[in-house]
Amino acid sequence: MIKLLQNKTISQAVLFFLLFAFLGVSSTMAASDKAKELYNEGLKAQKAGNIDAAILSYKAAIEEDNTYVDPYINLGAIYFEKKEYDSALEMFKKATERDKTSVEAFANLGRVEYKLKHFVEAIDAFKTAIANDGKDASLYKDLAKVYFKKGNYSELVNTIEKCHELGGGDYLTYYMLGKGYYKTGEKQQAIAAYKKSIEKKSNYASAHFALGQIYLSQEKYKSAAKQFNAALKADPKNYRAAYNYAIAVQSQDPEAYDTNIAAWNKFLKVAKKNPKAKKYVSQATETIKQLKDAKEKAALQ
Repeated sequence: MIKLLQNKTISQAVLFFLLFAFLGVSSTMAASDKAKELYNEGLKAQKAGNIDAAILSYKAAIEEDNTYVDPYINLGAIYFEKKEYDSALEMFKKATERDKTSVEAFANLGRVEYKLKHFVEAIDAFKTAIANDGKDASLYKDLAKVYFKKGNYSELVNTIEKCHELGGGDYLTYYMLGKGYYKTGEKQQAIAAYKKSIEKKSNYASAHFALGQIYLSQEKYKSAAKQFNAALKADPKNYRAAYNYAIAVQSQDPEAYDTNIAAWNKFLKVAKKNPKAKKYVSQATETIKQLKDAKEKAALQ
């Protein structure tokens, strides 16, 4: 999520600047009183829901003092929410050019680069934000999302582990960690991470599905069926979960014909209207036919 800078009154801002004046910190510190006034007018307008007025005020603040970083950041956040990503990117780039130490500017730049699928640039931005504030767990989570998208699983594991060390962590970070462990050959650690993800969010379909896949590969069919069924309950349109559930159920007992037919019919109910599942539907239909034939032959013996 893009982070918006919060309101600062003129007096609060001045106090802040005085505290850091001797350190010669960022160009933001030298912002004129008029620019700050226009910036705060933008915040008030934004809080009142008048986005157009907020944009005008932020632009006016920049025109008054183009070294003032905060209006660039908030303008970028507005453009991001409006899905005007190129404009958001321009604002965050300008903010980072003017303040090389702004965590908010670099973090937001990383988020919009990620949205635009500029993954290399996103990594650079998040790493710079982390270099400026290495104690913010959320920055490691954002960086991990990029590694997840790129399939860089060793870096993903290292980054998520750091996020967790700093007290961060939710169902998504543990799911990504599970994927990272699985892809780097650490299946037991992957299982533990997926379980932790489910502990954080019991109805998270992706974690249930991923855990079910591991159990299926280990021929732990009962455990696999349980996880695929949980994934299906969390996401009733998940035809892949329904398909794997039927496979796991049938693998437990190939001669439990009625149970197996019911499992495949359950899949068909989910998948029959989904074009992506077309080839699986034909396979399931043929499997049901074979099960029915086998059931009839067994009854004649």
